[in-house]
Amino acid sequence: MTDPINTNRKAELLSTTVEHIDIKSFDARPIIDAMGKMSFTSRDLARATGIYNDMLGDEDCTIFLVIAGSTSAAGCMDAYAELLRNNMVDAVVATGATIVDMDFFEGLGHKHYQAKEIPDDDTLRSLLIDRIYDTYIDEEELQHVDHTIFEIAESLEPKAYSSRAFIREMGKYLVEHGKKENSLVKLAYEHDVPIFCPAFTDSSAGFGLVKHQVDSMKAGKPYLTIDSVADFRELTDIKIAAGVSGLLMIGGGVPKNFIQDTVVCAEILGHHDVEVHKYAVQITVADVRDGACSSSTLQEAASWGKVNTAIEQMVFAEAGSVIPLLASDAYHRGLWKDRAPRAWAKLFG
Repeated sequence: MTDPINTNRKAELLSTTVEHIDIKSFDARPIIDAMGKMSFTSRDLARATGIYNDMLGDEDCTIFLVIAGSTSAAGCMDAYAELLRNNMVDAVVATGATIVDMDFFEGLGHKHYQAKEIPDDDTLRSLLIDRIYDTYIDEEELQHVDHTIFEIAESLEPKAYSSRAFIREMGKYLVEHGKKENSLVKLAYEHDVPIFCPAFTDSSAGFGLVKHQVDSMKAGKPYLTIDSVADFRELTDIKIAAGVSGLLMIGGGVPKNFIQDTVVCAEILGHHDVEVHKYAVQITVADVRDGACSSSTLQEAASWGKVNTAIEQMVFAEAGSVIPLLASDAYHRGLWKDRAPRAWAKLFG
């Protein structure tokens, strides 16, 4: 029998939902213009926003949205969805947590919650509440994601899938069973925008897929797998076909390195005419002093033959505080209205 005291305490802690910012509801152009006349991070953000607008205005440019960290849970989820909905990004590379534990999670009808107070984390564990800094997730709802991934896997032909191919099936599932219109995964399916998660099983997807494999093995049946090599090949295929490309990167880590490496991979495959990424913006709070991959500067990436040093901008800021401004500015400038959809997912049938 459920302890009513714990039930009431859990409901109390999960009483205020995170409301995702609507970039259409305000026009950030005046503040970005004003910040361009300032210094420090303000001017960096204004220049980064200008570079993103240049990507949108370049009719030859394919734009990759690259996401690491927890900004989706923190209130930027609808901002990313609007970029995709309005043809402002052409492919997505992200962590499994961003796509599965956050976006797909809300697509199934669940919510993230503001932590108005933070008791000790052992107490949160006893209440089955997971914490991301000052944001809560109901662990019981997160387990619904695990089981839904299991159900999707059980319904598919047992073979190797890239994360892109499996996430497309997740989008199809949300079209049929989802409870949120503004889901990145759902919109990507509808607009033929591919999503890649190079570390896909480092998320709720991992639990569901492990259960699928274990149950299949016990039953003596074949099972599906996630092919990370296919991820790299498919993403490189897009880079080769796209030619000119731009990167809008939030955070760093595996997604950042993965998309940048497509240039090198193309060269290994004999495509020596493939250009480095022409445009690049990275928003991060990572410190460059320890040599970490997440915080390697875009200038450093140029030494590896990955990005152009002429049109790049690092913005050292917490992304949740600047993405709404950058995205709103670009939305209201409207350069996306003249862009031709790329629909890169169709490259894979």
